[in-house]
Amino acid sequence: MMKTSNPANDSAQTTQRVRVGMIGLAAVLLLIGLAAAIFSTASRERAVSGGSRADVVANLTMGNGLAGLGDGSEPLADLGVTPSTATENVAAATPDQPPR
Repeated sequence: MMKTSNPANDSAQTTQRVRVGMIGLAAVLLLIGLAAAIFSTASRERAVSGGSRADVVANLTMGNGLAGLGDGSEPLADLGVTPSTATENVAAATPDQPPR
């Protein structure tokens, strides 16, 4: 037996599908607009007052003695992160102060 289609039922189903599609489209557009608003607000934010200034940080670094450790050719060795490749006089080091 073949089922006959009811024109009123087909019309209601089509209307429901269109309605669901339009709601989905509106939801996607709303999410895109919300994301665009968040990103535009984040890109327009000013720097936080009291943030670090380069000249103050440079002076603090100089005051800690970090700037004058070496000749600058091996910055990681100057900070003590890696061993230095330069030959140093290990015998001249005092027992209180280990060699670098």
